[in-house]
Amino acid sequence: MSLIHRIREVENPAGNLVLLHGRGADEHDLFGLFDVLDPGRTLRGITVGGPLTNIPPGGRHWYVVPRVGFPEPETFGASYAALASLLDVELGLDWSRTVVGGFSQGTVMSYALGLGTGRPVPAGVLAFSGFVPTVDGWTPDVASRSGLRVFVAHGTNDPIMVPEFAHDARKLLEAGGARVEYHETAAAHHIDPRVIPEAQRWLRDTIAAAPLRGAPAA
Repeated sequence: MSLIHRIREVENPAGNLVLLHGRGADEHDLFGLFDVLDPGRTLRGITVGGPLTNIPPGGRHWYVVPRVGFPEPETFGASYAALASLLDVELGLDWSRTVVGGFSQGTVMSYALGLGTGRPVPAGVLAFSGFVPTVDGWTPDVASRSGLRVFVAHGTNDPIMVPEFAHDARKLLEAGGARVEYHETAAAHHIDPRVIPEAQRWLRDTIAAAPLRGAPAA
């Protein structure tokens, strides 16, 4: 399975920022966030389009949703494998200097890439309005990711992915030793502009704390 993607190239990138869209959107949806989150253009930006296009109400999707919080295993597994192939093999990302994040379903896939058993540890995970999935064939490995930096932002009025999902993610991550920065605002199911300044700062700090190329991780 080949995934379409867009790249914002910059001169002398300090790392990579991967953003994954939510249900019914596409690879163009979050592309404008690169200039918002990284106005200094220090990071190469990569957006990817989900592989599923035959699901109402249209747009692209990462997996079928039989129940929120529990992706359908076959479609989730196929997207997970395709994303890993694109980012690991085709683009050859240095995960030690890569932040992966997204919105809604894109956050679910970001958690999957950042926490999956056997996966390389990213510099950080940027999680807007999502959850750590419960799905057959995938298991989070938080024990080997102590110190992983995670930025979580969620709305208390989110009617689609209720804030309890974010609470559960925070508990799981902190129990494994992750460094979680948590923001909960009176938002619905969207990225709240009020958290953007904090996300900008977190992103700068996360890349600054990442190991230099060729240097061993601390």
